[in-house]
Amino acid sequence: MNLWKPVAPACWQGRDDSGEAANALRLFQTVTQAATFAPEQHRGKTALLGFACDEGVKRNQGRAGAAKGPFALRTALANMASHGGHQHLVDLGNIVARPEALEQAQQALHDAVLACQQAQMRTLVFGGGHETAFGHGSAILDAFPHEQVAIINLDAHLDLRHAARASSGTPFRQLAQQCDTQQRGFHYTCFGASQAANTQALWDEATRRNVTVVEDLALLNAFETEALPEIKRIIEQHDRIYLTIDLDVLPAWEMAAVSAPAALGVPMHLLLRIIEPLCRSGKVQAVDLVEFNPAFDHAGQGAKAAARLAWQILHWWQ
Repeated sequence: MNLWKPVAPACWQGRDDSGEAANALRLFQTVTQAATFAPEQHRGKTALLGFACDEGVKRNQGRAGAAKGPFALRTALANMASHGGHQHLVDLGNIVARPEALEQAQQALHDAVLACQQAQMRTLVFGGGHETAFGHGSAILDAFPHEQVAIINLDAHLDLRHAARASSGTPFRQLAQQCDTQQRGFHYTCFGASQAANTQALWDEATRRNVTVVEDLALLNAFETEALPEIKRIIEQHDRIYLTIDLDVLPAWEMAAVSAPAALGVPMHLLLRIIEPLCRSGKVQAVDLVEFNPAFDHAGQGAKAAARLAWQILHWWQ
């Protein structure tokens, strides 16, 4: 597998309570740590992949450091209690980008995810910048060419930017172009987008692409009438769901460890109200958490918050 590296064993460590009871277990004790990239050996389970890349963030003039996110998120997840669903997690290593080689890294992530999906695995990817979404999402589209795939983004940003080169600001425009090439619908919903964080040009592109947007203020002030019907529509009208979570959707006080902390943001308890019905629908095929930057994480608080999101997704995915 191109650009693939196994995970450092130091990621998966924690407190050992197994002497208390046979089921007093934490994720570091129940995760399967694969020494090689062999998805066919883990059919029906959940593949965890890291995308150690922030080349897209750099191109988008953001704060570098997200390439170290996969290690930090695994480390924070490792010591959490293992309950239903967590025992299915298989760590299949990292795709590690080379400097100035974003497109090569995205292709390698695409190929790794596609291999996992063809082995009937779900995929959970720890980014990396939001350039993760093109590699991950394009693989889901290719894995299910004849199905209606919903692309759900929890994000302060629409990431539909026009640019000469791919970056962390272009993944959904790239996915729209892929859908055009494949002559299929581009079914993109963004929850949490901020008017203050997106230029009028980006809103115009969203309108041109028929993107559904539920803004941050709508989530905060009218969740039942604005968000819940859209969640219901997505589940009813699509065969598969690809969910991507840009951690800068959270308020800066909950998540400062990102390239662009949100001045307002959507708190975690509301994000979980979006994530739970999606996961419980049985249609979520792939999830990623992106933009976590350990360089700006105070006392590991952001890593714990992001890891709790991943923990909850894995639990609801069962």
